Amino acid sequence: MTELDLATKAPESDAQEDSSVDSPTQSSPIMGDHEHCVTDRPAPAGQGPTGEIIKLNDIDVYISKPADYPHAPTRLLLFLTGGTGIKSVNNQIQADKYAAEGFLVLMPDMFGGETAPGGKEAYVADNSVSLLEQVKLKAVEIAKSFLIDMWLARVTEAKIMPILHKVIEAAHEEYSDAIKHGEGIYAVGYCVGGRYVLLLAKGTQEGGNDEESGMMKAGPFIKAGALAHAASVTPDDFKNLQAPLSLVCVENDALFTDEVRKVGEDLMTQDNVEHEVQVYPGVPHGFAVAGQYQESNIMDAQVTAYEQMLRWLKDH
Repeated sequence: MTELDLATKAPESDAQEDSSVDSPTQSSPIMGDHEHCVTDRPAPAGQGPTGEIIKLNDIDVYISKPADYPHAPTRLLLFLTGGTGIKSVNNQIQADKYAAEGFLVLMPDMFGGETAPGGKEAYVADNSVSLLEQVKLKAVEIAKSFLIDMWLARVTEAKIMPILHKVIEAAHEEYSDAIKHGEGIYAVGYCVGGRYVLLLAKGTQEGGNDEESGMMKAGPFIKAGALAHAASVTPDDFKNLQAPLSLVCVENDALFTDEVRKVGEDLMTQDNVEHEVQVYPGVPHGFAVAGQYQESNIMDAQVTAYEQMLRWLKDH
């Protein structure tokens, strides 16, 4: 069992770039940790989404179905995104991959349409850019980091959990066949979405509003879950877990620190929660979401992480 890496501070991500500079010859991250949360990598070549966005209990949800549904048995999978949300092509492609493996996938708009402030246009700075231009770009990224911090302050458990409860309630009504076949709901989460897999796996729910969600607070709400490079996680999020969990972690991840990671694994072990933890070296936060990287080791790790999460879901 490898150690587990979590984060007390925040953002989520579907991408990471390593390209800003402090001098014309020395490179460093331009946005620091925040850039990891707000932009997509280039989409996989030749791939595009196959699902659609529908309404479930007044919540926008991207739905992706197996080709033979409803004629063949399937299981229901809740897909919780990072800050790029349900309209991200890469998130949609990632959801479609699970659908192709026999899951009816529901990817809810957890953020009420307010995705994280993006920084895509400010990806930066090779050594051909003047130092003055690099300083200007750095100032822009600092401002964007401030906006992301403000966004994260609004992305709270009190706001997100009622949305998830509404979608789960609707799923029990609309897709009861899939839930019955799987003997419960499965969940995957990436970045900030990873934290909410943990919250749905708890035996009781401290957040959410019964009147808004139409659901009781007693959990767990999922049968099993898998999460990749989670963010915004605190040690308390590991208390009272009651569903099997698989964790994909990044080595030396500032958004998912060793300290919280170790506390989390200790708590899961102490509470006899079935779990696995795999730490991936040499990859950026956000690597597990569909998207292209130039480095072959990152692309290979992306495939391995998906296989880890998929296997866990199928085995439970």
